[in-house]
Amino acid sequence: MPARKVTAIWRGTLKEGNGTLKLGSGYEGPYTYLSRFEDGAGTNPEEMLGAAHAGCFTMALGSRLGREGFTVNTITTDAQIYLEKVGEALAITRIVLNVVGSVDGVDAAAFANYAEDAKKTCIISRALSPDIQLEVTTSLA
Repeated sequence: MPARKVTAIWRGTLKEGNGTLKLGSGYEGPYTYLSRFEDGAGTNPEEMLGAAHAGCFTMALGSRLGREGFTVNTITTDAQIYLEKVGEALAITRIVLNVVGSVDGVDAAAFANYAEDAKKTCIISRALSPDIQLEVTTSLA
């Protein structure tokens, strides 16, 4: 499997500086103190981590449901990443994955079980250590 490349560039001090995050896929976006720790324009590492986690989890869930013979119409996952002060340092303390699925032939309880399994087994979940919570909603087809 290929190694994935991301480049981060930072110029200046923490609060007055600015940076760029470049993904090997071609995405390039600015980030600043305001976009990371307040509500400014641009992206931030935590947002990118959330996108990676939501994408990985959603793909893992869809793959598992497909292997079990279900038809996946759509699975949509939103990730909320909580960056909080813990003692003297900032830490990602919690990730909440909100998933909604429309899957032919699966009931709400089974969907929730498959989602729980995907939460535990997706590559990004296994790489992370914060509390990963899962909220499941089904839109039965």
